[in-house]
Amino acid sequence: MNFRLGREWPCLIALLALGALMLAAAPRFYSAENLRDLALANAPVLLVAVGMTMVIVVAQIDISVGSLFAVTAFACGALAKLGCPVVLLPLLAVVMGCALGAVNGGLVAFVKAPSIVVTLATMVIWREALRWITGGAWVEGLPANFQWLGMGQTAGRVLIVTCCLLVFVAVWWASQNLWIARAVYATGSESEAARVAGVPVEQVVFWVFVLLGALTGLASFLNAIRFSDVPSNSGLNLELKAIAAVVVGGTPITGGKGSLLGTFLGVALLGSLGPALIYLNINPYWEKAIQGGIILLTVLLEALASHRKRRVATA
Repeated sequence: MNFRLGREWPCLIALLALGALMLAAAPRFYSAENLRDLALANAPVLLVAVGMTMVIVVAQIDISVGSLFAVTAFACGALAKLGCPVVLLPLLAVVMGCALGAVNGGLVAFVKAPSIVVTLATMVIWREALRWITGGAWVEGLPANFQWLGMGQTAGRVLIVTCCLLVFVAVWWASQNLWIARAVYATGSESEAARVAGVPVEQVVFWVFVLLGALTGLASFLNAIRFSDVPSNSGLNLELKAIAAVVVGGTPITGGKGSLLGTFLGVALLGSLGPALIYLNINPYWEKAIQGGIILLTVLLEALASHRKRRVATA
């Protein structure tokens, strides 16, 4: 993964086209307030999408991240209300995310259960367990230093966005410089060949699920501190946003290839659609339909490219 564009070009072109359209039709889209809100709303999604990229690269999938997001966010709020020091909550959110991610990773990597089935089950289990425990109630009456970590709205916003960007850069650096990144790609490209070459395939699959859980836990905390209450139904459709951003950014759902830069562009593109429709006076309910169309087009182009390669190889 590097900053030389390849499979990311379509996403970048679409993002630039959307930017040009907004500049011509609704320049108010580029107001400092709107750009700030866009960055703040999509920063947690970026963290989840980064972890999802690694999972998809090893040819797996995780559709439980929305439920994991809700569980860790609610747990952080409940712990804060019980008197847990707020400075410990990010670490606890990451630990909880790792634990829940390890459940998925263990079942997929070592039990050999299909990831779509495992994560579908845990998605329902965690979401419904949280609903049963809370009765749908929110965590209210949080300590004053929970929202924005007591830093105030301006500093809190900067902290959230900066933290997400730093984590993104750290994971990107690791993908460029650490052996484990090559092991992830080898596992997704051809797991049996990777195993023969000495790659611990099961451990790689397990740990990418743990990484996704950790990033989702951190994202849930950073999102929760934006508000004075913590809802019990947060993270709805988060898995779709993350997977869509990864696929649109050029990572094939079949694994073996992937780009964190493409994922970043995918988050920026899909995260801008809803606000763009509002500024264009188009019903925002079209957002999901447009996102679906972009995803379908991306998958179709990938299928056509693969088919063309096979024809050339057999010619």
